[in-house]
Amino acid sequence: MSIELHRLLSIKANRDGAFGRRDFLKGVSAAALAGGMLHWTDMVTVRAEDLRQRGMACILLWMQGGPSQFETFSPKPGHANGGETKAISTAVPGIQIAEHYPELAKQAGDIAFIRSVTSKEGAHPRAQVLMHTGYLPMASVKYPTLGSITAHEIAGAAGQLPSFVRIGGVRNGGSAGFLGVEYDPFDIANATAPPTNTSLTTDVSRYQRRLSLLDQLESAAGSQQAEEAAEHRKLYERAAKMILSPDMKAFDLTKESDKTRDAYGRHNFGAGCLLARRLIESGVTFVEVGLDGWDTHDDNFDRTTKLAGQVDQPFATLIADLKQRGMLDKTLVVWMGEFGRTPNINARGGRDHYPRSFNVALAGGGVRGGQVIGETSESGNEIKNRPVPVTDLFQTFCHSLGMNAKKENMSPIGRPIKIVDGGKPVMEVFG
Repeated sequence: MSIELHRLLSIKANRDGAFGRRDFLKGVSAAALAGGMLHWTDMVTVRAEDLRQRGMACILLWMQGGPSQFETFSPKPGHANGGETKAISTAVPGIQIAEHYPELAKQAGDIAFIRSVTSKEGAHPRAQVLMHTGYLPMASVKYPTLGSITAHEIAGAAGQLPSFVRIGGVRNGGSAGFLGVEYDPFDIANATAPPTNTSLTTDVSRYQRRLSLLDQLESAAGSQQAEEAAEHRKLYERAAKMILSPDMKAFDLTKESDKTRDAYGRHNFGAGCLLARRLIESGVTFVEVGLDGWDTHDDNFDRTTKLAGQVDQPFATLIADLKQRGMLDKTLVVWMGEFGRTPNINARGGRDHYPRSFNVALAGGGVRGGQVIGETSESGNEIKNRPVPVTDLFQTFCHSLGMNAKKENMSPIGRPIKIVDGGKPVMEVFG
């Protein structure tokens, strides 16, 4: 970057008291490029940094096992395929959801319900990978999960907490893949307890001396071990920075009032949603909260009623809390699982796997709530209009978060891989 550019940055910072990259790009970039002062690589770096400065974030509420669309947000009352489930009206005239979500019904004005998501993958492992990465699993390439992609693209470098935190033991949720261990999820099994192995067992000075010794040992490793040592060092640096950070208090739910904890619900999923809000508030970019149990091949109606009792209150409270704190516009909240359930009810009173049509709920991040996108037939067997394939869904996530879905990252085998391969955003979601 040229001396003249540095001078321009200094003038801008001194005049305004703080340097605004977006203002600078609008007012200076064209002239600087025309005058040869700013190289295109500098411009790309500034744009990437500007994206990180936007402070966007995402919370994924992952329903492990494949939630029934009929017992959540696409009920079919009055049809045999609807079974026992009744529908209730929401705060938005004309929109109904399943009866066991009364709190979410009150928040419907902030939620967009997509009732026409579709894929071809009906096996749990493959579908879970697809819905986390946008790609089907392959032996030759390990695709990064959505949380890792988001952390890689928009997380700030200065944060002391992990940029991607996963709560609740999600299976087949994926990792950073070829993006590297730096963007792997930090996994927490229980939101109500501090993360394990994050307390010092000695004083700070001795702890730092130990880290220094480790660094010396790894630096002495031969060239054959250099790559492994570098990855290992990244993990230790990340952990060391986190353990010593005052931001670790974000993991302590006892800092919240009893009223707030009660509002989210005194159970694991409720605690996970509250922790997600606290982490996003502390600068974490992506938080995934999982709830298992949705593979309802038998006793579907009783089981989904109990699961709804765990989801309804914390999901609704999360949206209301983010909104009240002025965080909802910059936080995309996604509710989804790997697929839906069959319209027909089997002999065990259950529903089987059904990827042909299922639902996803979105809020925040520029999403226009109070609407339904897509429609299935009266029986729920087919999508009647506006099918949304998984690639379109991921394009929509990228659009909300400001990420370039066409950007290519290089895999270890030398193959450039787009964040999303194909599809286009569901723009109705935003307006």
